[in-house]
Amino acid sequence: MTKVRTRFAPSPTGYMHVGNLRTAIFEYLIAKHNNGEFILRIEDTDQTRKVDGAIDFIYNTLNLCDIKIDEGPNNKGEYGPYIQSERLPLYKKYAEKLVEDGHAYYCFCTEERLDKLRKKAEEEKRAFLYDGHCKNLTKEEIEKKIKNGEKYVIRQKMPKEGISEYIDTVYGKITVENKLLEDQILLKSDGYPTYNFANVIDDHLMNITHVIRGNEYIMSTPKYNLLYDAFGWEKPTYIHVSMVLGEDGQKLSKRNGDASFMDLYNDGYIPQAIVNYLVMLGWSPDNNDEIFSMDDLIRLFDPKRISKSPSVFDIKKLNWINAHYIKKLELNDLLNITVPHLKDAYDLSDKSDEWISELVSIYQDHISYGKEIVEVTDLFFKDKIELDCECREFMEQDGIDNTIKVFKSEIENIDDWTIENINSAIMNTKEKACVKGKMLYMPIRIKVSGQMHGPELPDTIHLLGKETVLNRLK
Repeated sequence: MTKVRTRFAPSPTGYMHVGNLRTAIFEYLIAKHNNGEFILRIEDTDQTRKVDGAIDFIYNTLNLCDIKIDEGPNNKGEYGPYIQSERLPLYKKYAEKLVEDGHAYYCFCTEERLDKLRKKAEEEKRAFLYDGHCKNLTKEEIEKKIKNGEKYVIRQKMPKEGISEYIDTVYGKITVENKLLEDQILLKSDGYPTYNFANVIDDHLMNITHVIRGNEYIMSTPKYNLLYDAFGWEKPTYIHVSMVLGEDGQKLSKRNGDASFMDLYNDGYIPQAIVNYLVMLGWSPDNNDEIFSMDDLIRLFDPKRISKSPSVFDIKKLNWINAHYIKKLELNDLLNITVPHLKDAYDLSDKSDEWISELVSIYQDHISYGKEIVEVTDLFFKDKIELDCECREFMEQDGIDNTIKVFKSEIENIDDWTIENINSAIMNTKEKACVKGKMLYMPIRIKVSGQMHGPELPDTIHLLGKETVLNRLK
């Protein structure tokens, strides 16, 4: 049985956006579910978009997500190089082989001529397809043009009649009329291959068995298959996945300013939670579970359960899943994703490490991601608190002034500022003011914190400190 091999083939253009990362996760899960191998290949055929250090970004992202690369630029195997710009002689060799066998041809058309064809197609309101002008040049004409230094590309020679069809794991049988297939460029005039051509060559030479990519490539896959047929190579299994859309309905992308993985990570989202959420964008298990470890996902993942419909990136759902992971963090890990944000937002120079640890700890069940700690703890770092309409309305009820008066007196009598003594002050207030439940706790909470909800009240009061609490009670 052939070993399953999948590949993640990003362009080195900087941080990875979440749509790209989801594709990598799917590819990894398919490989590992079948005890196969996951390969990283860098597609840098467009040198104008290349960003220095991008390969390290990709490795760092995948490592943080517990996605282990079996072969790639930084951990080479027997199928390298793993960067396309280092494989240029291969593409030239295979492109010229296609020309020799009659499946491709040299094209010397200038940009000026092509622009005229594009303009004409636009005026006639039809899709632009190259007209095959150079398809029938004689060998002598080609040699003369090359000798004269004319620039050329190599184009694939497409059949113009009949249909091409293939089976996709998600979408089933796909049929395309051959007359819609353009004689696509395989090798550009600068010697670099196009994305489509390099993919086929590399996937074959690297023994890739399953190709997972966006469904925007569904209709162009017959072009790939015609190349496989021309070389007499076995085709891979195709798994096309729907897009991940933003809440505005547009495809997620770095160009639109959508969050990258590192943006989320730097805001205190947990990589395993991000992976968990992204898998659920367009895939579902055969039960109603929503929280999965990587081992769970590897065991359960079935590409036939990938949805045909696009998915919307819902930050509220990510927050819900991430909060589940935050609740299970050890304190040191929780401090790592929260304290840097507190330091950026507030002056902590007069706060002890113990005070900071206690603050973060009591909010563990109240935050969805690390940076949110800044928003929910602002009551500890400002002199005055403002009450919203709901709080003010609650505080207008009869008897509340007396509750606050009694509690203030109890607080003033505390000499040893401990949570135990603070709790006793609350219980004494309950007895002396003859209040309980909501009418006991809510007025005190609103008066000292400005909020109707939060962590355990004695914990909050203890962290605020006696002086601050008394000032607010006054």
